[in-house]
Amino acid sequence: MDARLDLFTNPVLGKFIKHLNSAARVALDAGVPLATLELVELRVSQINGCAYCVDMHSKDLAHHGETTVRINLVATWREATVYTEEERAALALAEAATRIADSAGVPDDVWQNAAKHYDEEQLGALIAAIAGINTWNRINVITQQPAGDYVPGQWG
Repeated sequence: MDARLDLFTNPVLGKFIKHLNSAARVALDAGVPLATLELVELRVSQINGCAYCVDMHSKDLAHHGETTVRINLVATWREATVYTEEERAALALAEAATRIADSAGVPDDVWQNAAKHYDEEQLGALIAAIAGINTWNRINVITQQPAGDYVPGQWG
């Protein structure tokens, strides 16, 4: 599979991606554990069928010491016993926000559960991470970015 466009040499997408990467760094400073953010990004990427991002986030999780059990079970997190209540709240928010058209928004119970586990700054970080990965997924799926060659740490 060949990509339709080179994201980094395309004059418009290259600029957009630079800003998107800067925006993504904001979420890292809000106190949400990196593993939670990566699990959220992996789950959203699975839902959106973004092979490049599934490859990236599963490898990044492993690189940061996450177990293969937790990485492999994120697609079925509701039935798995390996996630904390906080992680479950973040994953539920991520799924509802990614499938926003299915239920005309994020249900109140999903939001209230997330707000029970995260403060306003952390909720903002989760929203930013969810919005960001949905954007990345769409860019990669539209341009058919191939998966499999990502090396953890290559993007900083």
